[in-house]
Amino acid sequence: MSPSATLVVWTSAWLHGAAAADDVLDALQIWAELHEVVADDDGTATALDLPGPDEMPAAPAMLLAALRRTQAGDGRLVLPVPGDTRGLGGNGPLNATAVRAGQAMVLPEAGLGIVPRLVADQVIRWTVFDLPEIIPPEHVPLGEAEHGLADAMRQAAATLVDLDVARHRPNVRKDIEAVIANQPRPVWPDGMPPRSLRVLQRADEVAAILEVAAGDSPGGAMSASATRGREEALRPLTNAVRRARCAAVEEAVRVLSAHADKRR
Repeated sequence: MSPSATLVVWTSAWLHGAAAADDVLDALQIWAELHEVVADDDGTATALDLPGPDEMPAAPAMLLAALRRTQAGDGRLVLPVPGDTRGLGGNGPLNATAVRAGQAMVLPEAGLGIVPRLVADQVIRWTVFDLPEIIPPEHVPLGEAEHGLADAMRQAAATLVDLDVARHRPNVRKDIEAVIANQPRPVWPDGMPPRSLRVLQRADEVAAILEVAAGDSPGGAMSASATRGREEALRPLTNAVRRARCAAVEEAVRVLSAHADKRR
């Protein structure tokens, strides 16, 4: 998972009254001990009453206050890669920064994008950008994403065989288990839909397989052509993980928001 996924789910729950502001801030602690916020440019800083890029960063509570003032709607998780930046609204600073980070939170109704970056040990800085344009979100049904992920899991196992990963890494199963064990364990709001949780867990498992498959064996070396072949073999599986994570977060936001609105 990612810090952006945590912020998307918890902020959406908070904006609908299903969580307290302190719950949002506490949930972020799994990713870093300290979180800070700046705006990417002075205009955005003035509009949101946040520090600009050359000023002392603010605490994340100020970001929540800014989102409340802008009456931001539900957030969306975007996991961009070079060549696929759908959901970021065109080229610009947000696009480039999000691709480098591999993640972003987008708030279409507020016209904002927020990207985290590790700036020091246990310190994440969240930068707030203007969204260049409001674009219709790409909706991927969770069932479709889950089916694609199941196919990806089968393909991942076959790919490990085709790449002969087991021979190059005789402890591959332990390596995969170690990657999974070292992953952060996000805390989610009450009412988090079980299906979203299941898909997120499976996505983490496939991502761990891909991480091991993409790594060179200790002391090993691969030819350039073999490396390219491996990357091409793993790319569709990586895309399936991205789609599944975004769909699971979108479904979680939808369910949590709907339940909160019904209780009002």
